Amino acid sequence: MGMGAGAKARFKVISEIHLRLPRQFDLPQDEHGKKLRVSEFYGVNTFDIHKMKEKLPKDIYTQLISTIETGKKLDSAIAHTVAHAIKEWAMLRGVTHFCHWFQPQTGSTAEKHDAFISFDDNNRTLEKFSGAQLIQSEPDASSFPSGGMRTTFEARGYTAWDPSSPVFIMEHVNGKTLCIPSVFISYYGHALDEKTGLLRSIEVLSQKATELLHLLGYSGVKRVVPTLGVEQEYFLIDRAFHHLRPDLLMTGRTLVGGQPPKGQQLEDHYFGSIPARVQAFMSEVEYELYKLGVPVKTRHNEVAPSQFETAPIFEEANIATDHNQLTMEILRKVSIRHGFSVLLHEKPFAGINGSGKHNNWALTISASGSGLDGENLLDPGKTPQHNIRFLLILAGILKGVQKHAGLLRAGIASAGNDHRLGANEAPPAIISVFLGDLLNRILNDLEQGMGSQQSPEAAIIQLGLSQLPEVMKDNTDRNRTSPFAFTGNKFEFRAVGSSASTAFPVTLLNAAVADAFSDLVEALKKKEKSSSGIEAAVLELVRETIYETRAIRFEGNNYSEEWLKEAIQRGLPHLRKTPEALDELVTLRSKEMLSRLNVFSEAELVSRFHVRIERYIKNMLIEVDTLKSIVDTQILPCALAYYGLLANAAHAAKSLGGAVPQAEVMSRLGVLLESIQAKRTRLDAILLHVESQKSEKDQARGFSIEVAGMMADLRTICDELESVVADDYWPLPKYREILFLS
Repeated sequence: MGMGAGAKARFKVISEIHLRLPRQFDLPQDEHGKKLRVSEFYGVNTFDIHKMKEKLPKDIYTQLISTIETGKKLDSAIAHTVAHAIKEWAMLRGVTHFCHWFQPQTGSTAEKHDAFISFDDNNRTLEKFSGAQLIQSEPDASSFPSGGMRTTFEARGYTAWDPSSPVFIMEHVNGKTLCIPSVFISYYGHALDEKTGLLRSIEVLSQKATELLHLLGYSGVKRVVPTLGVEQEYFLIDRAFHHLRPDLLMTGRTLVGGQPPKGQQLEDHYFGSIPARVQAFMSEVEYELYKLGVPVKTRHNEVAPSQFETAPIFEEANIATDHNQLTMEILRKVSIRHGFSVLLHEKPFAGINGSGKHNNWALTISASGSGLDGENLLDPGKTPQHNIRFLLILAGILKGVQKHAGLLRAGIASAGNDHRLGANEAPPAIISVFLGDLLNRILNDLEQGMGSQQSPEAAIIQLGLSQLPEVMKDNTDRNRTSPFAFTGNKFEFRAVGSSASTAFPVTLLNAAVADAFSDLVEALKKKEKSSSGIEAAVLELVRETIYETRAIRFEGNNYSEEWLKEAIQRGLPHLRKTPEALDELVTLRSKEMLSRLNVFSEAELVSRFHVRIERYIKNMLIEVDTLKSIVDTQILPCALAYYGLLANAAHAAKSLGGAVPQAEVMSRLGVLLESIQAKRTRLDAILLHVESQKSEKDQARGFSIEVAGMMADLRTICDELESVVADDYWPLPKYREILFLS
């Protein structure tokens, strides 16, 4: 019996890998044939502020910038002029179509293309793009998830331009499309997308932060914006291997696969030399992103083999979210040109590190008109007043994270992230805050050392707050086990999954902090009346808040068993799996806070719960059906064929009166074959039981525990079979090949 078709395909790919050469592409050149610098083509496909100023009349430009900076609705009276300028710019770039580019609750983006082409009264063709077309479009909303807010026969939905995010051009093989970043709402005004809630959260956070700053005497501040820098991790594997793995194709992760002799234990991948094919891929990705105005800055190997990371310079959170979606899309598109597949799943390979999306979040003053523009509120300053401001903002963030820790956990919940969180490679499912030894000590001293009769000036000197800038710079090691860590002048929300949109977790973070700021505003108003001055009131409020938020602060190893026990004693929620985490979306506290702040109505929030529960169940069903198919059509046939080969050899040896060297292998293989068939049958029974549950919540819990547990047991047998069956019989590319040959 010869080599199977699957094994032949696998060996063919292995033999061809070393022949693959890096794809070459040329950077654009000027008229003299000299290659352009990045600064000379950066943002060429983006209608940014500079192009607005160049293409628009001064009064129209001023109004549009005001709309962008204040978050107000665009005046329809100027829309036609703006649309005409955008159309003329786009057509000079070779654009023929336009679309409203939006982010439904699928985790990806959506678009419907329309041509500029139109006809005049004499039926002659012309290119037309009106203000009405710029501002609004009407895609079919029935095929997008709504979580029960609408029935499938109610198809009407609207996309509306978000002027705060620049219009851009996407290039494809035979053309270019003008993309208009948009929100997506239902006929009745309900948010059907990820962006609407994000914009609302940004607005309310700005309002509450501005109120707080006004109480501190910063009366010129008109707007505060959250900024975001998104580190994107991903795996890159040869595309041929990808197509030989049904599990990677269907689910984004390997459902079976034995561990290679070498994984990441030698720690030789992180920041190592980037392979030539990968370097070529990264260069072209950056070229495409630069044209779109995405400020990608960093690239490097990650900890696991064939794992990499790219990271941009921070931007306003709304734009950074759009740019991260573009980054994921460009990664996928460019990978095809280079013969790669990009894997964005949080845990594509068992036994080695998964991938996250670290969200570096901060707050920046905008539109102050008083010389404060661009100041980071999480950047310690050079004066006592500045550092009192820093401590108050910090206290508010701690309060928001502790008060809504469960909600923040819900924001990062997904079937993929369940495999990563708490796996000694990523933060655990318990939300806590790391501040660093020095800052933590300052907060403890402030809590304990400032007497009620002590003046603010004396407290500042005693606690060293006037010297905060000098001691805060890189004063502590990073804590990679913390889900929410302070890193000098920002917080790194490390727990977000690599495939996720940043919109939802950042929306909930913005809302949680806005809610805490609202509490601080009311408390500060009361304290100011009975204190000797605003600084004394602030320090007293900070001290109280620090005391109230002690439970959320943790400086140690978040992976340790001791921390799990301690966190429960502190009252922190430990929500291990997605179904129990998603319950936090629909608690009374979450509903009250998010509706009060006008981030989500109760109906919108409940819909998001149902969308995510339904998506979790569907993902799990796809995984279990794929695993069953792999076992039935690939693993069992190859194992039985190999067993038959051994049996024939044993029979021949016996007939010649010789020893049977295959006996031990046959015995082990026989036991595994019996076990895999028994567990395969058991999986069907468990699946039938779980699917019979009437409620989505019960089904989801059943999938997360019973079905996932049996899938893991079945995988264990499959992976042991891989180590027993002859290499030239095994049909699936192995970890050692996928991760080390590309």
